[in-house]
Amino acid sequence: MTAGKGALIVQSDMTVLLDEQIETAREAREQLLMFGEVVKTVGSLHTYRLTPLALWNAMSAGVSWQNALECLERHARYGLPFTAAATLRGWGQRFGKLRLQLREGELVLGGDTALLSQLAQQKQLADWIKDKTAEGEWVLHGHCRGLLKQELTRLGYPVLDYAGYHDGEALDIGLRKLTLRGRPFSLRPYQAAAVDRFLQEGAVQSGSGVAVLPCGTGKTVVGLAALAGVGAAALILASSHSAALQWRDELLDKTTLDISSIGIYSGKQREIAPVTIATYNLLTRRATAGDEYRHMELLTKRDWGLVIYDEVHLLPAPVFRMTASIQATRRLGLTATLVREDGCAEDVYSLIGPKLYDMAWKDAELGGYISSVSCKEITVPLHPSQRKLYHAAGGRGQLRIAAENHNKLGIVKRLLRQHEGKPALVIGQYLKQLNDIAQSLNAPILTGEVPPQERAELYSRFKRGDISVLVVSKVANLAIDLPDAAVAIQLSGSFGSRQEEAQRIGRLLRPKAGSNKAWFYSIVTEGTKETQFALKRQLFMMEQGYVYERMAEQGEAEPVSEAGRPTS
Repeated sequence: MTAGKGALIVQSDMTVLLDEQIETAREAREQLLMFGEVVKTVGSLHTYRLTPLALWNAMSAGVSWQNALECLERHARYGLPFTAAATLRGWGQRFGKLRLQLREGELVLGGDTALLSQLAQQKQLADWIKDKTAEGEWVLHGHCRGLLKQELTRLGYPVLDYAGYHDGEALDIGLRKLTLRGRPFSLRPYQAAAVDRFLQEGAVQSGSGVAVLPCGTGKTVVGLAALAGVGAAALILASSHSAALQWRDELLDKTTLDISSIGIYSGKQREIAPVTIATYNLLTRRATAGDEYRHMELLTKRDWGLVIYDEVHLLPAPVFRMTASIQATRRLGLTATLVREDGCAEDVYSLIGPKLYDMAWKDAELGGYISSVSCKEITVPLHPSQRKLYHAAGGRGQLRIAAENHNKLGIVKRLLRQHEGKPALVIGQYLKQLNDIAQSLNAPILTGEVPPQERAELYSRFKRGDISVLVVSKVANLAIDLPDAAVAIQLSGSFGSRQEEAQRIGRLLRPKAGSNKAWFYSIVTEGTKETQFALKRQLFMMEQGYVYERMAEQGEAEPVSEAGRPTS
């Protein structure tokens, strides 16, 4: 690539600018996404950050550091700075320098002896070293397998874990060729590829890691097939009680297990069976801040051969800590996006495992596995009754006022008229806003306060078409099966959460009859902080190839009562 023509501008501080106006930008983006992380977008320039963790995840999935270097060199407009090339090479060469093995019942860390000698000076590692061999390897205390990997990753030295896994309690399970409803069932090619990566014997990538698949492409099926391949008792950790019930239904429908082999450990149900499905919420529940997590013992209650972490990007810190102690158990993480807003991506890598498989959203769309989604951001002015209040408020107060802009209701009504007859979700963050809009639309509302049985009934009625519009809080962000939703209107969200945006769009992705199209609208108050957060929220989807069409509207001013709620 000659100077002046490349789509990438690589800088010495490991940031990379991608100019989407250049003809080769799409090719450069597809390659860059394998080992870089998007930071922001301004106009046609997209800013990426190169990090060791992103590169190590790519290397775990089969992309070499030489491949990454070649991509940058080929697309760099002004050449590749020497310091950037040297840094990337250094990160790549650290991968594989340290290896964990099980030798005669002992956990041994080997590899680069000079590096081991240097790391032995680190005080935080000393307590885990039981002995040293003549070759300079470390014989470790058995309990430290996870903690060691976690700490060495933080120090910049990823560990390749070849120590293997115990089999766990045997479980007789297979996949059906016909579901209980009589439909043919088999793994799609990408599902089979993800499962093969997980089950691959003798490879560092096998037995623990994360499969990243777009919403609606059957991540649960990957989990079922992995379980059938392992053939052992399993603990499945889900994001909610509703998600746990969905896992149970899928297990019954697509595997040879019967109801007696499946337990739900959530809410009032405390069943422990060969396959137990628990919620993160219950595992991390305790009476007071100083108490023990008494339900966390479930992770060691039975001889599990596999632990599946659904929506692994949401994994709470206490579950990370407990996971550090069960490294001899196979672990599979499932998610639509590995984006974590809390900076704990290193813990996913070191304790759950590296990224084993990653499917691009647009590839899934081209394959017909998910619907084609049109994304639009609509900006509206702040309602006159809220302007004084907005200017007098602090930062968080301003964001909430902008999110609850009364002018948004008129836009919601217009969009629902425009898509009349199509099942629609109205999604938001703030319960008062959602209750007011549900009342104005005469539509049912689904929040965390709705009991599980009533929640299930609402889902069921929405699927049957008895309900055409459902107002939902963030409880619907994850693992909720609403396969017929064709329209989603976002009123507000969790600040700049890229993960939440992806999950909400994910509610629309299941294939639709006919044109296979869906529509996502984000309504944003112009001239406020909400516009900045909206742009950050969109980053992940934009880098997956989605385009947000932007338009401004005046809004339909709704009459407002003295209590501050729309009256129509």
